[in-house]
Amino acid sequence: MPEPVETSDPEGVDYGWVMQVTFLATILLGAPIVAILSAFVELSTWGARAEFAVRVGAAVWLVTGIAVFLYAKRIRA
Repeated sequence: MPEPVETSDPEGVDYGWVMQVTFLATILLGAPIVAILSAFVELSTWGARAEFAVRVGAAVWLVTGIAVFLYAKRIRA
């Protein structure tokens, strides 16, 4: 049976896991949050829409990343 391409046995926080979960959670949580919040803001041009999505998405990404890291540090490790 062939060996896996790559294995890891991290001590402490598995940053690969944190990045993957942050990416997925940000997409799953961020898209609905951006859509809901955009209903309350006038976004008349595509540039305004993109800027709004980036600003709100960045905040969601930051909060999600910190939450996933703290979860990995306290619960998973």
